Formats: sequence, structure tokens, C-alpha cells
Amino acid sequence: MPISLVKGQKVSLEKSGTSLKQVCVGLNWGAIETKKFFGGRKVVAVDLDASCAVFSGKNELKDIVYFGNLTSRDGAIRHSGDDRTGDAGGDDGLDNEIITVDFSRVDAGIDKVVFVLNSYKGQDFATVPFARIRIYEGSPERVDNVLATFDIAADPKYAGHVSMVMGRFYRHQGAWKFAAIGDSTTDRKLEDTIRTVARLYL
Repeated sequence: MPISLVKGQKVSLEKSGTSLKQVCVGLNWGAIETKKFFGGRKVVAVDLDASCAVFSGKNELKDIVYFGNLTSRDGAIRHSGDDRTGDAGGDDGLDNEIITVDFSRVDAGIDKVVFVLNSYKGQDFATVPFARIRIYEGSPERVDNVLATFDIAADPKYAGHVSMVMGRFYRHQGAWKFAAIGDSTTDRKLEDTIRTVARLYL
């Protein structure tokens, strides 16, 4: 069964003694809908950005996968592309942005992949409908098994923030694991969030 991640919780990416080869980190959210003064509804686009920073064993930044760079240098990490609006008319149940990690292709010198979330237009996380993260086996087209979910919209601690560190994939004794972080940051831009990751979360 899926679990709701909390700060500091660690999830093994092994199943029945076999390491998972491919995991997706999916982000789902909605556009903001408000009532107009004279009736009707106004839809305001929301641009959340899922990104990840890739580090070597010496905590050296090696790569960043985000809306402006959709594939890592080794081809192991792929971003589905930038969604600049969010779901209009309610939750369609699909992830708006997905980052796929093929662990079998990650360069041997890489041992940390850290996922972050930024609100590109500076829209407060608390105002974004049904924003949530899920981690699952499979591909962007096929969900085989949901490993974990992480709720953003329902947690009041994210109110007033526009960036957060989701969690960290890391190698441990030859196997990949995931550590939930779930910390909001005071950063306004992706590059600042990556600096915060390098300073505090490796």
C-alpha cells in the first residue's frame, strides 16, 4: 500500500530482494479557480516546476534536470516537460510533470539525486489546489506500483512558501534508497534552492 512520507522517513527501493530499476517522481496540481464579481469563474494558471540535482560521491554538483534541461548527461534521468498551467476544472488524476530515473544507467560516480519543487511565478503553495507528489515503479505511461505519496496542498507548514526540498535518492551499500525531506525553503529561484540543497541536505 502507498504510504504518506514524513520528514526524515526513509524508503528502501528494493522489492523481494531485487533492486528497482526505474522509478518515477510525479507531481500533480491544479490551476487556481476563483469566482468573478459578476458571476462565472476565473482560471489562473499555476506553474510548479519539479527538478532534480545530481551529485557525485564528493558532493560535487554534476547535473541539473529541470524544464530547461530535460535529460541528464548519462541519459538516466528524464523530465517529461514543463507544465505551465496545472489542471483546470478539477483534478484529472494524472501527473502534470514526471521525472523518470533509470538507476541501471546512472553513472557509477553519482550517488545522490535530490528532488526539489519551485513555484515559478511565486504562487504560494497554500493556494495551489491538490498539489502532491508520488513515487512509483513504472514509466510515465504506466504505474506498476505506488511506493509513496507526499501531500503538499494539505499541509499548512507550506503556507507562505514557494520552494521546497522533496527528498533524496542515495546509494547505500550498493543499493538505492529514498529519504523523505519535505522542507520548505526561503528560496525564490531554482538555482538558490540547489545551493540550499548543497549546503544542508547532502
